[in-house]
Amino acid sequence: MLLESVQHFVQLYPDNLIPDLAAALSAITGKPFDEFMIFFGRCFVRFFSNFGYDELIKATGRYFCDFLHSVDNIHLQMRFTYRKMKSPSMQLTEVDENGAVLVYRSTRTGFSKYLRGQLLEIAKQLYGMDVSIKVLESQNDTPGGTSGPISIQGGLKTVIVKYRLDFDNREYMQRRVHIKAHPSQLQLTPVNSKLLLNLFPFALILNEEMKITAVGEKLIESWMLNNVNRSPMELLGAKVTEHFKLRRPSGITFTWENVRALSMSQEHFGCLTHDLYLQIKRLQTVLFEIQLLKGSSAKGSKDATKQTDSQPAVSQVDTSSSTEDAAKIMTSIPRRGSQGLRSILLKGEMRYIKDINSLVFLCSPLINNLEELREMGLYLNDLNPHGLSREMVFSGFSHYSRLDLMCEREEQRAEELETSLALADSWKRQGDELLYSMIPRSIAERLREGQNPHETCQSFEEVTVLFAEVQETITGDDSIKYALTTVNTLNAAFSAFDELIHSPMAYKVETVGKVYMAVSGAPDINPFHAQHMADLALDMLKSIRQLNLPGVGVKIGFHSGPIVAGIVGLKVPRYCLFGDTVNTASRMESSGETDNIQVSGYTAQKLKKLGYELSYRGKVAVKGKGDMETFWLQGPPAKKK
Repeated sequence: MLLESVQHFVQLYPDNLIPDLAAALSAITGKPFDEFMIFFGRCFVRFFSNFGYDELIKATGRYFCDFLHSVDNIHLQMRFTYRKMKSPSMQLTEVDENGAVLVYRSTRTGFSKYLRGQLLEIAKQLYGMDVSIKVLESQNDTPGGTSGPISIQGGLKTVIVKYRLDFDNREYMQRRVHIKAHPSQLQLTPVNSKLLLNLFPFALILNEEMKITAVGEKLIESWMLNNVNRSPMELLGAKVTEHFKLRRPSGITFTWENVRALSMSQEHFGCLTHDLYLQIKRLQTVLFEIQLLKGSSAKGSKDATKQTDSQPAVSQVDTSSSTEDAAKIMTSIPRRGSQGLRSILLKGEMRYIKDINSLVFLCSPLINNLEELREMGLYLNDLNPHGLSREMVFSGFSHYSRLDLMCEREEQRAEELETSLALADSWKRQGDELLYSMIPRSIAERLREGQNPHETCQSFEEVTVLFAEVQETITGDDSIKYALTTVNTLNAAFSAFDELIHSPMAYKVETVGKVYMAVSGAPDINPFHAQHMADLALDMLKSIRQLNLPGVGVKIGFHSGPIVAGIVGLKVPRYCLFGDTVNTASRMESSGETDNIQVSGYTAQKLKKLGYELSYRGKVAVKGKGDMETFWLQGPPAKKK
C-alpha cells in the first residue's frame, strides 16, 4: 500500500534504495535531499493507483480526514497481502476546521519526508484538495537512514514525527463533528451500566487512573479461566496493564493520556453546541486490540466496596447499583476447567464518556472458528448478542487477527534479529579496526580465509624502514609527574604520526617506548617506497614543530633494503620485520640528531635522483657495518615546496 515500504508488486526492494537514490540525485543536481524524498512519495501514490489501490483509499470515506483515520486499518489489511511490509503507525490527535494533527511512529528513519509526499499526492489526486504540511515535533528521525537508532536497553528506538496538516476541513467538521442530537435522544431516561455490560459482555470501563471500575460478565469468566486460584474481585480497582496488554495501536503506551487522545473525545475536536449531545458519538475509527494476559500476577483491589464508582453508566447516568451487586454477579459465575486455554484477543473501540469521566472499551473477542472458541473455553452464547460475531464463528470465517498476532510476533522476532545483526555488524567493524591496528589488512584477510599464520611470512626485495624517536630535554625530580608528562607527550606525538600514515604508501609497524617504527613497500609492494618514506619523515618533523611542545623534538632515520616480514605470536599477534635493513635503519635514527632526518648513503642516492634536498653529513660508525656514509634530508624536491 503506502508509506515506508516500497513493496512493488513483483519484487521486494531493500529499504535503503529510495534514500540512496535521493542522496545520489541530490549530489548530482545540488537540490535538497528532502525534495527528492517528497517527490518519490508522490510517485509511489501514482504507481499503486495503477493497480486499483486508489479505490481502496477512496472507499474509506468521503473526506480526507476519513482516510487519515483509517490509515492504520488499511495497513492492517495490506499486511496479509504483503507479508514483509513494515507498516508504521499513524493516528490523528487533533482535528479542526483548518486541518488536523497526525502522529507518525516507525522503527525506521528517513521516511518522514517520503510520507509527506504521499499525503500531498493522495490529498491532491484522490480528494482534490491542496494540503500544506509542517513538522511540529520530531524524535529519532535521522535523515537518509533506514534503521532506527538503537536504545541502550536494546531494540530500536521509535521514530516519532508530529505533523500539522493544513487544509479545508470545514465540511468534515460540519458533517461528522458539529452534529446536534435529535430531541428524542435528549429525552432518554438514564441508562444503567448493567445494560451496557449486557450488550457488551466483554466490555471494560476504566477511570482516569486506568483502573478497572467495571467488567463485562463474560470477560470476568474468561479471566477466571486463566486465573483458577484467584478471586475475580481482584479485577476491580486493578490497573488495566496488570491484566491486559495493548497490542494495537502499536507504538504507544497504555496510558490515560494516549488512549484519551485516540478515543471519542469532544475536547479534541472542537466544542459542541450543546452539553447534552451524545457523548459516545463516533468521531474516530481507531481500533484497539487488547490481549488478556494469562496467569497474571497482578493483585488488584480485593475489596470492591472501596470503589466509589464501580458501577458507571452511559449517557445520562444512573448510579443506583451498588458495588455489592457487582460482587454478587462476579462471585456467582461458575468456573470451568482451564487446561490448554489460549489467550483471548479483544477488538473494539474506546469511547470516552464525559458524565463519568471514564473510558469504555466496547469490544468483541477475535475468534476464527469453533475450534478456537472451544480452546478459549467459550461458547457461542457467550459472544455479543448483536452483530455477526456468532455467525462468523459458526460459519468458520476469520477476521485474520489471530494470523496477524502470529505475524506480529514474527515481525517482533525479525526486528530483534535486525537489531542483533546491527549490533553484530557494529562489533565486527570495531573488531576489524582493532585487528587492522595490530596486523595489516591484507594479512588479516588471508588469515580470515583460513591461511596458516606461518604461511604469512614473506620476503621483500627492497623496502624502506623508518625509525623516529621522540626526544625530551625537560626532566623533573618527581618521577611520577615526569612519567605522566612523558605519556601525554608520546600520545600527542604518536597520534600526530598516525594521522600521516596512509596505506599503501606506508604502514605503521609498532611503537616501543619512545620509538615509532614504519615501513613503506611492505606488506603492500610499493616501488616508490623511498620517496614515500622521505615525505613521511618530513611531515613527521613538521608535525612535531606544529605541536609546539616545550623541550620536545624528534630524531628520524631511515634506510632501504631487503627484509623478511610475517606474523609473530598468538595472544597478541604482531606484524614484525626482520633483516639487516631493520638494524641499519635503527642505527640511522640512534646516531642522528634531534630535529634532523638522517638517511643512509644508499637511500640518499635514490632521493637525489628524485630531486630531494640532502646534505652530506660524513661517515658514521654503525655497529656491525663499520663506517657508513650518511646524509641529512633537508627538504622535498623544489616542485613540492
